[in-house]
Amino acid sequence: MAILNLSRLSFARKRRQLTKKQLAEMAGISSITLTRIDTGKIISPSEETVSALANALGYPVNFFYLDDIDEVNQQEVSFRSLKAMTAKQTDAALASGSLGYIFNDWVSSKFNLPEPDLLDLRSEDPSSAAATIRRHWGIGFRPIPNLIKLLESKGVRVFTLAEGKNVDAFSFWRDDVPYIFLNTVKSAERSRFDAAHELGHLLMHRHGYPEGREVERDADLFASHLLIPREDLIAHLPATPSLAKIISSKGRWGVSVAALARTSKDAGLLTDWHYRELCKQIATSGYRSKEPESIPRERSILWRKVLEELWKDRYTKETIASHLCLPLDEVDSLLQGVLGERVLVERNVAPPPLRVV
Repeated sequence: MAILNLSRLSFARKRRQLTKKQLAEMAGISSITLTRIDTGKIISPSEETVSALANALGYPVNFFYLDDIDEVNQQEVSFRSLKAMTAKQTDAALASGSLGYIFNDWVSSKFNLPEPDLLDLRSEDPSSAAATIRRHWGIGFRPIPNLIKLLESKGVRVFTLAEGKNVDAFSFWRDDVPYIFLNTVKSAERSRFDAAHELGHLLMHRHGYPEGREVERDADLFASHLLIPREDLIAHLPATPSLAKIISSKGRWGVSVAALARTSKDAGLLTDWHYRELCKQIATSGYRSKEPESIPRERSILWRKVLEELWKDRYTKETIASHLCLPLDEVDSLLQGVLGERVLVERNVAPPPLRVV
C-alpha cells in the first residue's frame, strides 16, 4: 500500500500559503483529522481524504506519494526583500525554487543545457567583479542587449516568481548550477536590474548569503557597473544631464531613470545638488512608479527553445505538468513571466542550440 508523503503535503500547503486550519476547512475534513495525518498517527488516510486534500491544494494526487522533494535551504538563498516578506511568502518563494529544481532536472534528462560559466569572485569588489565577468564573457564595455539571454547562455537557469510585490527576486546555487528567480510584476527595467543584482550575489557570495545592507549595496553596485560600464556612460552621456536627456538615453543600457541618475552621480557626471534636484523631478513626474519610455520585457530564449523541441514530440505544458506530477499553474508560474503569453519562439530569433540526450 502506498504511503502518503507528509513532507510533500507540508510542501504543497506552504506553497499555497495555507495554514493547517485553512487546508482542513477547504478539504472538508476536521482539523483533528489533519493533525493526526500530519503527525503520522494516521499512516494511510483514505483515498477520499487524500483526494479532498489534493483538490483543496490544487495538486494531483500522485504528487503526494512520490519521494521527498529536494527543498531549498533559506540560508543558501539571496532574498532582496527578506524583511518585507511574511513567513508564508518566504516559504512559498522557497517552494518555487524547489519546483525549479524539478523542472530543470526533468529537462536536463532530455537535453544538454548550457553548462555554467561563472567565476568565484568573492575576493573582488563590485566594480572589479563586474569588469572581470565582462572580460571573462568577452563582452567588453558595450551595453548588454538581452541580459536573460546572456545569463542563460552562461548556464544560469532563470525562472519567474509569482509571489506578489514583496518578493523582488532571489538566487542560489544547487549542484553547481546557478538559479535566478525574477518577479516580473515590476517594470522591465527593474527586472533587468534585479537579474544583474542576483548575478552579483551568485558571483560574489557563492558560499553563503550574509544578510545586511552592505551586502545588498554591493550587489546593487555590481549591477550598476555590469549594466552601465562607466567608460560607455561617460562616452555617451554629457556632464549634468537633464531629466529629458536621462530619459532619452536610458534605453541604451536598459535601466530605469532612477538607476541611470544614480549611476551618473556615482560616475561624477552629477553633483550632489544636481542629483537631488533630478530626484525631485523624477518623483514629481511619477517616474518612480511608472517608467517613461519603458523597454520591452526580456524573454527567455532557452525555455522557449526547450518547449519548441518538446512540442515536436507532442509535449504540451499540460503533458509536461503531468510528467512532473505538478499542477499546470505551477509550471505556468515558473515560466510565464520569462516566456510571455506566447509559448513558441518567434521564427526570426536565433535560440541557443540544444542537444537531445
